[in-house]
Amino acid sequence: MLRLITDFDGPIIDVSERYYKVYQYCLQKIRGSGQEVRELSKAEFWQMKRSRVPEKQIGVISGLDEAQAQEFSQLRKKTVHTQPYFEYDTLAPGAVEALSKVQRAGIDLVVMTMRRQRELNYAFKKYDLGRFFPENRCYCLSNDYIKTRDTDDKPLLMARAVRELPSAFDTWMVGDTEADIISAKKQGIKAIAVECGIRDRSQQKLYHPDLIVKDFSSAVNLVLEQVLQPA
Repeated sequence: MLRLITDFDGPIIDVSERYYKVYQYCLQKIRGSGQEVRELSKAEFWQMKRSRVPEKQIGVISGLDEAQAQEFSQLRKKTVHTQPYFEYDTLAPGAVEALSKVQRAGIDLVVMTMRRQRELNYAFKKYDLGRFFPENRCYCLSNDYIKTRDTDDKPLLMARAVRELPSAFDTWMVGDTEADIISAKKQGIKAIAVECGIRDRSQQKLYHPDLIVKDFSSAVNLVLEQVLQPA
C-alpha cells in the first residue's frame, strides 16, 4: 500500500484571508482612540507571515507601540482559530481535483492537522471533503486538547498515526510548515513542502524537506509519477 499523508491548512485550504481579517480586527481593536496606524495590505501582511516575522513585530510595523503590539499578538492568538473567521477560509486551487486523483489511484489518503475536531468537521461539511477521509484516516486535535507548539504537537499525532495505521510500503507527507517536515522526518517519512501555505520557500529549506513544490496538485503529480515509474 502506498500512503499519502497531507496537512489540511495550506495544501487543501487557503487560510490567508482568515489570517488577514483577524489582523485587521486586532489592529483596530488595539489602536488607541484617534491613533494613526498603518494597515498593511494583504500581500504585505501575508509575506510577513510566510517569512515568520513575529506577530509583535507586525504590530509595531503597523504603528502600535510595544505594549500595544504585545496585546495585539495575544489577541490575534486567541482570535485566529475562532468563528466567524473560519468562514473566510477557501479551498486551495486544484485541491479537490488532486484529492480525487489520489482516490482514483487507490492511494491510502490520510489528513493530519492541528485543527481541533470541530474545526475540521466544519470544513469537511462546508466543502464536502469528508468523502476523501474516512474517520480512521483523520488525525486532528481533540476539542479539549491544550496546544503547546505545533512542532511538538504534530510529531505526537504522526507517531500515533504510524502506530495505528496499517503498514504501507511507502509513505509521503505533504505540508507547508516546519511542523510537517519535522513530523515526517522523525518517522522516516519523505516530506514534500508546498509553497502555497503559511511558510515561504526560504523558511521551508531550513528544515530540509525532500522536495519543495508549488502546491498540492504538484505534490500529488510527483507522487503518482514515482508510483508509475517502471521498476
